Amino acid sequence: MLDAMDIDLNLLAVFQHVYRERQISAAARRLGLTQSAVSNALARLRKAFGDELFVRTALGMQPTPFAEQLAEPIGAALDNVALALNYRSGFDPATSERRFTVALSDVGEVYFMPVLIERCRALAPRVRVSSVRAGSIALKEAMETGRVDVAIGAFDDMSEALFQRHLFRQRFVTLLRAGHPLTQGVVDAGRFVGAAHLIVDAVDSPYDRINGLLARAGVVPAASVPHFTAVPYIVGAGDLVVTVPQKLAERAAAPFGLTWIEPPLTLPTLQTNVFWHRRFGQDPGNTWLRELIAAEFGE
Repeated sequence: MLDAMDIDLNLLAVFQHVYRERQISAAARRLGLTQSAVSNALARLRKAFGDELFVRTALGMQPTPFAEQLAEPIGAALDNVALALNYRSGFDPATSERRFTVALSDVGEVYFMPVLIERCRALAPRVRVSSVRAGSIALKEAMETGRVDVAIGAFDDMSEALFQRHLFRQRFVTLLRAGHPLTQGVVDAGRFVGAAHLIVDAVDSPYDRINGLLARAGVVPAASVPHFTAVPYIVGAGDLVVTVPQKLAERAAAPFGLTWIEPPLTLPTLQTNVFWHRRFGQDPGNTWLRELIAAEFGE
């Protein structure tokens, strides 16, 4: 069994950068090393792990299956080391190369990520921001271990170990193409229920409650999808309407030639918060990210 003391921490940094960049030359530039130094480090890693790790192809240095297994724990280990150092040295967004991971729903990715990426590029050009789907991982565990830095959304069942900060409340609106018949005249319950509705059948989502209220009002779905990403494309291509969070409607309207109306139903509002684990409550980098999110998206 390989002993952790046998591996130089710098070698793990080489592994991480080659894995991300898929090019020896690009990894060398990011690390401030020569290409030969990176190649030598890879040779040492291959010997230590007894695996080729990366294979040169026409598409660059492609990881072996074993390297794919190593990537996440090595990345988490390096992030934890960086976290420990940040407690003493603070966080300088202008120079930091920290990687932040944000857990979001698919509609959250549509709304938050474009702004968050551009603001980080402007304020912290060497910081990398990635997102993961909140429903695809064990979120509480990922936040406890630091694999996820913050989560943004309307999550009701978060652990007591997680802190939260209110960002905004939003209502639900009905999204439809510009020129749709429902954009003309008064939309009463009869016209609304009689329209062809698309629903998002998202499992374990706050949206489930909206689907239930639509059904009780008499709405019979004409079509359904399991996520929000396809919604603007579908609605923009025909006469289907869909009831969605207002923030999604705001993001999708102009690019897809859509508009929205107020549904003639009583629907609840949706509260969106940013969550973080108490372990990282005083971490300067995590604090900076939370403050950025609050400044950009908070009410």
